[in-house]
Amino acid sequence: MAKVLAGTIVSTKMNRTVVVEVTRKVPHPLYKKLMKRSKKFLVDSGDKTYAVGENVKITEIKPLAKNKYFKVLEGK
Repeated sequence: MAKVLAGTIVSTKMNRTVVVEVTRKVPHPLYKKLMKRSKKFLVDSGDKTYAVGENVKITEIKPLAKNKYFKVLEGK
C-alpha cells in the first residue's frame, strides 16, 4: 500500500517537479506538548501546472530521480 501525504506547494520553479512541504504534529517525548515538524519533498507534477500555496495530496511511487519518489495525486 502506497503512502499518501497532504501538504502545501512551496516552489514550482523546476520542470515537471514541484516542492511540497508536509507538516505533522508530534508530541514532545518528555513534556507531551505537540510540536510542528515539517519536511520538503520533490514531487512529480506530470504535465499539470500548480500554484504556490496550493494544498495537494501526494503518493509514493518508484524513484524517478535521486530525490524524486512522490507524485501529485490530487490538487485541492
